[in-house]
Amino acid sequence: MSLPKVIGVFAALAAFAIDQITKAIVVANAATFSAGISVFPGFNLVFSRNDGVTFGMLGGAPWWSLTALALAICVWLAVMLFRVENAAETLAYGAIIGGALGNVIDRVRYRAVTDFLDFYIGTTHWPAFNMADVFVVSGVGLLLAAPWISARRPIKS
Repeated sequence: MSLPKVIGVFAALAAFAIDQITKAIVVANAATFSAGISVFPGFNLVFSRNDGVTFGMLGGAPWWSLTALALAICVWLAVMLFRVENAAETLAYGAIIGGALGNVIDRVRYRAVTDFLDFYIGTTHWPAFNMADVFVVSGVGLLLAAPWISARRPIKS
């Protein structure tokens, strides 16, 4: 396996592990996190469950349908990961896959996703999210930036 593919697989495993470890800590301390823990102004740790997708969209949809969709997307992303040779792209695909699989595990176990990161300004709160969401969004951002990152490599003469 080439180095870029190893990077992608490692990224998927790391994203999945970080997501699952952080969620396990939150679930084990759900009573404490349910009330919310102020970390600093503008950021709390909270325990909540979201049966929808981003921002609660599709809330109430059957858990298995969202799980099946996420797994199908992960299969497609894995195919893409093994087709590209660009390290930035494989890292991006790996982060997305690892994050998505972290949320799939939650859907299978709890029929909803565990969220715990709560950012706010004044009384306006961003919808709570988790590390899987961070990896998915970061992976998409990196995937969008990958062509520019690749173009910045020095030309060998």
